[in-house]
Amino acid sequence: MKMKKDIWLGLNERARKSLVSRDYKTGPLAQRISDSGVDAGDLVAPRARAELKKVWIPGVEIFSRTVFPQRHRGSFGELARESEGILGKIGLRPRQWSAARMFANSAKGFHIHPPSIPDDTTAERWLRRLFVMQSQKYSLRPYDREQWDVMFFLQGRAEIFLRDARAGLPKRTMRFFVDGDNHRNRNNVGIVIPPGVAHAIRAEGSEDVITVYGTSTTFQPEFEGRIASEIETAELPAPWRRFLSDK
Repeated sequence: MKMKKDIWLGLNERARKSLVSRDYKTGPLAQRISDSGVDAGDLVAPRARAELKKVWIPGVEIFSRTVFPQRHRGSFGELARESEGILGKIGLRPRQWSAARMFANSAKGFHIHPPSIPDDTTAERWLRRLFVMQSQKYSLRPYDREQWDVMFFLQGRAEIFLRDARAGLPKRTMRFFVDGDNHRNRNNVGIVIPPGVAHAIRAEGSEDVITVYGTSTTFQPEFEGRIASEIETAELPAPWRRFLSDK
């Protein structure tokens, strides 16, 4: 059907001036990963790594998982096997495993863990050596002295935000969507997050998000830094505060 020159003639002038069109065009994957976000499944495809090389945060790993249906019972999915897969390749063997639940419509973060820098060099030189010059020499990584995270999602849907804040490395952002095991699809992934990379999670949809995550060190409060995490400490409504503060 041929459209008229102005399809909004039926609206009054004020409404017409207020109109805004939404752009439904999708840009390149490398642009969307730091802008509107992408499906996690797009980041584990073989072509993705080459296309995203210039925007990928060094040290971050996103690897696919298979969740098997068990008819009339539920599902089954492996997390990781020692010395196999991505964790085996990079030599990461978590020393502590934990579980967390996020209510629907809630968010967590940003959180960040400090990189361990040797005394005989600068942070910039050390981090460039680990993640640029000798990025494949995983034995250099001091897993026992800094907290690396590996995350798995068992339930719900989540939006992940990663921001590189390490000295001497480009300020890159990765934003993507992950699905829990109860939604079997290509977005069932595991995620490795290096220290110095700030991370936040936002529950996507109407169900709680349940995660299982391993850390390269046991929990140490001094390793837990927070950046722009006020979303976790939202104030009570003003009338409530006035009532509770009334002496």
